[in-house]
Amino acid sequence: MKLFLVEGTVGGLRTAEVGNWTGHLIAARRSDLGDLLRRDESKRTGVYILWGDDQAYIGEADVIRERLRKHNLPETDGGKDFWTDVVIITSKDSNLTKAHARYLESRFITIAKQAARMPLTNGTSPDPISLPESDVADMESFIAEAQIVLPVLGINLLRGPKETSQPGTGTPQPPADSPVFEMSIPHGGKAKAREIDGEFTVLAGSQARRQWASRELKRPSHVRQEIREALVARGVLVEDGDQFVFTRNQVFSSPSAAAAVIAGTETRNGRQEWRVEATGVPYGDWQAQQINAAEADVNVSDTLID
Repeated sequence: MKLFLVEGTVGGLRTAEVGNWTGHLIAARRSDLGDLLRRDESKRTGVYILWGDDQAYIGEADVIRERLRKHNLPETDGGKDFWTDVVIITSKDSNLTKAHARYLESRFITIAKQAARMPLTNGTSPDPISLPESDVADMESFIAEAQIVLPVLGINLLRGPKETSQPGTGTPQPPADSPVFEMSIPHGGKAKAREIDGEFTVLAGSQARRQWASRELKRPSHVRQEIREALVARGVLVEDGDQFVFTRNQVFSSPSAAAAVIAGTETRNGRQEWRVEATGVPYGDWQAQQINAAEADVNVSDTLID
């Protein structure tokens, strides 16, 4: 995988590509949109992802630059206000056609909804356009590579939860990357989670509060509530008596995001709410312990070398 910092800084334009893969990605902050639109990639046919705080939009265009200009307008003029970052996904050989882009857009939307990382602002979910069998195989291979490269650029929208199978059972089980964390739910119930592959993952079977906290209903917008609704729509959260229950492992952007969705509130301090199941140590304190232990190991190694 080849990453390039166009401006020599991690906050500027970044490009990514992989060896023999025909795809090419370039990511930018909205504040760098002018620089992005001056590049050849923005003149190509392809797909793009806009994202901000817990919201995202996936689109396609013949000339991506023209579409991004429209999205950058004020919302009153038909633009989109929520986004802070964008990534353009095109091909190095410029062989993506309008039909290919429409197919990729549809599949990316489907994958993003299945991953349920954050709600999409897309008004529709178009079915994949009909392509020749060979083209479908090429596009599915393209998608698989994009799913590998996007997280390297910090874009986890299409990244599903990591699972392994327990030997002899075929039952998906999370790898033990961390201890099990537990959280108590208002009015009864428990949720459990682990850090898996560097992400905070609520485990299948965990419970969540069924009703949104009434004291917050006067607020006009609830991002966490939208995430809950998306999880319900995808069948990740299903009714189980007076509670919801997770039908599979679900990744969240942070312990606090997970705690808020589970407790039915817009905000929650996940670093305190989640506690190591075996010891009761808060997540924040457990994390500090890991950092201290790592620093101690480094100091011991330095002493041995000296």
